[in-house]
Amino acid sequence: MSWKLSALATKARVEAALDRREMTIGWDENIVLTAYEVDPKEPDVWRLEAYTHGKPNDAERAAVHELFDEPAPPILAEELPDTDWVSESQKGVDPIRAGRFRVRTPDHDALGDPALSEFVIPAAQAFGTGQHETTAGCLKMLDDMNAQGLVPRTIADIGTGTGLLAFAALDLWPHVFATASDIDPVCGPAVVTNCELNNIPLGSERGQLAMVIADGMDDPALQARAPYDLLIANILAGPLIEMAHDFADAVAPRGSILLAGLLEKQEDAVRAAYHKAGFRLHRRIVNGDWSILWLRHRFRG
Repeated sequence: MSWKLSALATKARVEAALDRREMTIGWDENIVLTAYEVDPKEPDVWRLEAYTHGKPNDAERAAVHELFDEPAPPILAEELPDTDWVSESQKGVDPIRAGRFRVRTPDHDALGDPALSEFVIPAAQAFGTGQHETTAGCLKMLDDMNAQGLVPRTIADIGTGTGLLAFAALDLWPHVFATASDIDPVCGPAVVTNCELNNIPLGSERGQLAMVIADGMDDPALQARAPYDLLIANILAGPLIEMAHDFADAVAPRGSILLAGLLEKQEDAVRAAYHKAGFRLHRRIVNGDWSILWLRHRFRG
């Protein structure tokens, strides 16, 4: 049975709470946040909602409470019908376009346009349906990379979620060795299902996708396939900064890294960490409040 924690606050306080969640290292991914304007007639009154898989425990309540500066608004708990609220919140969403890519749910038909690469991503308990500005920005950046002549031989998509960015990379470069990983075990079956829906072959050969459940780069399969010509990491600013040197060790000399999941105001801190790790900025996209960065690894040795 699902539960919901909710709090009413000003728009500024709710937006600040969402920003704080983005900066929280080790956030419990079982707590899914949404936020919205309560009434168009009162645009400064917003509601933050946090969905949990069971009755919220003290740690989950505290995590939501700590998103707000004191005094925090009252946080109410409500038991909900047995529904997958992550999936429900995504049903019926419109297809998105990013570069040559169109991403849709099974509720929508394909356009049949040969100039487009289409992917079907159903609502699922995994991040990366293309609706978020960071995922859409990454799709556009991957298309730009291809247009500028990047031809990687090995690719890793760290924090893959639904597998969408790995699928896009395989579409652009069909002969690469491609690996996708995520720390969340729910992503494993989600990626397998989405591979079947999109005719993406699973496996460890060229043109196939190898799926790994791993914490960062700490996995023998990820390490064995390094160095990567292109590493994609659409996660959060805090983990990106923490993992800068791990990623640097995994990217080939003159290789590329695509970073996303960082707010534009977090960009300087992320870029500073990667500059120290041996990367330089090659191109950036700003999509909404989010920065998408293409960095190149400086030649070592």
